[in-house]
Amino acid sequence: MSANTIDNPKIVSREEWLTARKKLLAKEKQLTRERDALAAERRQLPWVKVDKKYVFDSPGGRKTLADLFDGRSQLIVYHFMFGPEWNEGCPSCSFNMDHTDGALVHLAQRDVSFAAVSRAPLSKIEPFRKRMGWRFAWVSSYGTDFNYDYRASFTKEEMAKGKVEYNFDLVEFPSAEAPGISVFYKDENGNIFHTYSAYARGTESVLNTYNYLDLVPKGRDEDGLPFAMSWVRHHDRYADGYLADADKPYWPADAVPTR
Repeated sequence: MSANTIDNPKIVSREEWLTARKKLLAKEKQLTRERDALAAERRQLPWVKVDKKYVFDSPGGRKTLADLFDGRSQLIVYHFMFGPEWNEGCPSCSFNMDHTDGALVHLAQRDVSFAAVSRAPLSKIEPFRKRMGWRFAWVSSYGTDFNYDYRASFTKEEMAKGKVEYNFDLVEFPSAEAPGISVFYKDENGNIFHTYSAYARGTESVLNTYNYLDLVPKGRDEDGLPFAMSWVRHHDRYADGYLADADKPYWPADAVPTR
């Protein structure tokens, strides 16, 4: 909702409010039906068999992609922006992951495992994960093609061309690392299939903070910011507004946010 609505709200009687609310409810119900239909269509996407053998570094030793399923048939991978040379993980990816731990036990009941994957080495991932207080599985793909194959990381050669293949298009992107979600299925014979990937705002549906903000009068309140999510900090940095890296490798160089 715009600032003008906040500055000049339309004040009405309870009866008028109910009329307006019921009109909006009809649209909300339609959106719910459309979302259900879209989810059903998503589940009908064709699958791609994963033949490449990916091996990741984990706190418990080397793990294959199959190991990340942890005995279940479905796996959600979050491509966490954390480059090998970065000091800390991306604040917006961290914002996303702050919504994850509470879902793990419930996902497990529906035959779903979860893992975050980054190119940063485990020696950087583990201290940051502990600092953030997260419990979800987080492995390093450093030295593998995984991030590049699933279009969440870009080579120097790709970046030098000015545009990279991201979110199923050729686009300009400010970082060699990008956010995304990829989904995999493992059958009874151990075959693994890639079933779905989403990038950019396609990952937004799991951000429950945004779902809450969409309910309040000011909404996300991002229109006047340099770019969406520029207000986000690591959850232990809101008091001082500190950003992880001086050069902010995960945010546009021409959109440096102020505190």
